[in-house]
Amino acid sequence: MAAHMPVVQRGEAAYQALRRQRRNQTLLGLAVLAAALLLAARISEFYPSSLLAGLPRIGEYFAKVLPSLTWQNLLADWETEGSLAFWFYRLDKWALLLLQTAQMAALATLGGAAVALLLAFPAARNLAPSRLIHQLTRRGLEATRTVPEIVYALIFVWAFGVGPLAGILAIMIHTAGALGKLFAEVIENAEMQPWDGVRASGGNWAQACRYAILPQVAPNLLSYALLRFEINVRGASVIGFVGAGGIGQELYQVIAFNYYEEISAIVVLIILAVVMIDLLSERLRHRLITVDGAR
Repeated sequence: MAAHMPVVQRGEAAYQALRRQRRNQTLLGLAVLAAALLLAARISEFYPSSLLAGLPRIGEYFAKVLPSLTWQNLLADWETEGSLAFWFYRLDKWALLLLQTAQMAALATLGGAAVALLLAFPAARNLAPSRLIHQLTRRGLEATRTVPEIVYALIFVWAFGVGPLAGILAIMIHTAGALGKLFAEVIENAEMQPWDGVRASGGNWAQACRYAILPQVAPNLLSYALLRFEINVRGASVIGFVGAGGIGQELYQVIAFNYYEEISAIVVLIILAVVMIDLLSERLRHRLITVDGAR
């Protein structure tokens, strides 16, 4: 037994040394991370004092935005202050603008998803015809989604003028880049046996993509597209700030003129619209999953 003690001791010593090395590496990594965070906070002027000073002002702004509803007048007509009708006195116009925003998001999502679907196959590592095409497609998708939607909107407003067209194009380009990456990653996880079968039977690259890969990944692709539609409804509301149409343009105006109760009314309508779209998209996704599972 004693003859084996040195071996055990050497093993224990090696284990403890490895633990110390890993602990030191962890501590060094945490120190570097802390220094990077402090540097980032200093450069971005993220000071605790500024944060504490500004928080009460945020509360004051929300207090101004909240409507002055009264229980006794809650269901009165639109001319009675303190009623819901008085709060949403421009509901007809806002509803039309919300519909325009949803249409912008729907068209942009449809166009962006179509472009993303075409580019996702060459962007997928397992299906790309060549490494060069794979790299070019991937870098192109990265470029389109790196530029913020609002920057695209500013460019298209300058080119096409104020209106929904600029917003649709801006969201569509960004959507193509974002969905292209997600679609490509889904395709990379597809089973390759059907692909090998189509290729072995004489099918070309496009036919193999259509008949071997697309049926496998279609439910996931549609699920991502529906999720992106929800995101684009919010995006369409924001890019209206630069004149790209929709409810965002109206929201920018009421914020600029400090129409506080109108701000909260429009925000509530946007939230309700997004919730409704989210519920509808969730039902569609679950139905797709159920149908795909039944197969």
